[in-house]
Amino acid sequence: MEKRKAKYNMWQMTAYMLRRAFRGHKDIIIICLLIAIIDTALTTTQMLVTPVILSRVELHSSIWELVVAVGLFTLLLFSMAGLKGYFREKAIVSWPILRVEMLMDLASKRANTSYCNFCDEKFQNLGSTAEREVMSDNSSTQAVWRVLADILNNVLGLIIYLIIVSSLNPLLVLVTTVLTVIEFLINKKIGEAEYYYKDEISRYQKESFYLYGRLINRQFAKDLRIFGIHEWLCDVRDIVYRSIRSLKIKKERKLFLANVVGLIATLLRNGIAYAYLIRLLLKTDLSAAVFLLYLGAISGFTAWITGLLRSFLELHKKSIGLSMLREFLEWPESYKFDDGEALNLNENSKIKIELKNVSYRYPGSEKDIISNMNLTLEPGENVAIVGLNGAGKTTLVRLITGLLDPTEGEVCLNGEDIRKYNRNDYYRLFSAVFQDFSVLESTVFQNVSQTIDGYDEKKVRYCLEQAGLTDKVDSLPEGADTIIGRQVFDNGVVLSGGETQRLILARALYKNGPVLVLDEPTAALDPIAENDIYMKYNEMTKGKTSIFISHRLASTRFCNRILLLENGRVKEEGTHYELISQGGDYAHLFEVQSRYYKEGGEYEYENEIPEVI
Repeated sequence: MEKRKAKYNMWQMTAYMLRRAFRGHKDIIIICLLIAIIDTALTTTQMLVTPVILSRVELHSSIWELVVAVGLFTLLLFSMAGLKGYFREKAIVSWPILRVEMLMDLASKRANTSYCNFCDEKFQNLGSTAEREVMSDNSSTQAVWRVLADILNNVLGLIIYLIIVSSLNPLLVLVTTVLTVIEFLINKKIGEAEYYYKDEISRYQKESFYLYGRLINRQFAKDLRIFGIHEWLCDVRDIVYRSIRSLKIKKERKLFLANVVGLIATLLRNGIAYAYLIRLLLKTDLSAAVFLLYLGAISGFTAWITGLLRSFLELHKKSIGLSMLREFLEWPESYKFDDGEALNLNENSKIKIELKNVSYRYPGSEKDIISNMNLTLEPGENVAIVGLNGAGKTTLVRLITGLLDPTEGEVCLNGEDIRKYNRNDYYRLFSAVFQDFSVLESTVFQNVSQTIDGYDEKKVRYCLEQAGLTDKVDSLPEGADTIIGRQVFDNGVVLSGGETQRLILARALYKNGPVLVLDEPTAALDPIAENDIYMKYNEMTKGKTSIFISHRLASTRFCNRILLLENGRVKEEGTHYELISQGGDYAHLFEVQSRYYKEGGEYEYENEIPEVI
């Protein structure tokens, strides 16, 4: 994925997350505040224990007073540690809630976005990045609350410790602060260098794992032996290993120098602070207890500064991922949905679809896949679309069904541009069988009806019969109540490719849209099963407009009109017999296919079962 600058900065994304939490999950914010306050109080109390007890000793307090002081501190520390643990457990339950909510927002965006977005590489890449920000407990949408709690904790601790050390020399505070910042910046550079080398090394490691996998994979065992490529793969692997070793040496050299500089800064900071306090102890009547208090305060003060800087750095990193997620959720929609005009059609409405000077070019492509096409689909017409691979058949169907909008021209429904309508209303006009199947891990009843319950069982069975799947379903362990697939349920049944295609056909018939779209609906079927579908084609499409895509030209004989596409244009048009008699490209393609099925040098068109080109 190409590097790009986040649209929203750290402060904007922090405000965004706080707004989302405040609207419905205020407990997330409250828990962050309580964890920060308790953490600060616990750290401060731990720092005060030794100086306070020592001051009691210096004042010659009684044993009883010392025991009480130790007991009170112990009880206080125990109580705060318990509260800290309690609210940490509350955070484990509370913090994921908003992440899961945003995960569902992400899924909803993908499920409902304009289909054309799936053809946009930028949308896809941004979506992949967004998914990483919601998929685990360590992702930004959840970790941001831990980071915000850490920032507040460091701010509170810094204020308290600054009050303590402010009575010392201001120059000492300034020098300590500057050296702490320098140490942090050096460590930041070290972290960046480690990340850079880790990224570079991981690239070579990926190559190494790939080569190793090829050497041990059974799938490649025959090639390794027949072609003798074992030594070649080993030589390539050795080159990769040497590259990894070279990078690791460079990494360690740079990190060693950076660590030395960082160590010097740390020694200077601590040395100056300790020297000043020792000098103060020797030249004044500073008690040992106060000396320890200042010593702990200065050490803690530098720790709070470092912690605050690290927390802000981490918040910045998290905000980049959060920005990508927000950008994806706010990705503009090309189509109208709820803001579109309602499309009110009933089962008796006539459906006439027209393409007027339509061209379409996929994002990033250098040429149109559909070029200046004019086409009319009359109500009740059965149209077949044929052509070689890449001719634009599937793209044309996507334009007709409203999955894509033309880059030029318009697609009209009964004379009106479909872009004005609620696109979901327009989708309801179509029942479709596409080349890529979408079977859910659910029962046959649910897959056909596309609903959990409330389906028409009689209608489901009728559609299964039309699709030629009745015998198979009756043979299943629980009939139509059998679950399809085994990714979720162990007792599921896996259908063959042809059986799955029949199931999808039954689903399309159940929807009973006025326009039936069949994109290679018999590609996974054997010739006998395919012929069975063809015999039922007229009954399946009765009273409907149908669009039939196929590589097998003889199957188009059932259609009123055949369109032969070439380079995104309609090159030939007519019935099967008209196109055969013209002796053009359609006739030539049909002759090539049917040649393998001839008997005695002659054939009858009515009995041909053509081969896929």
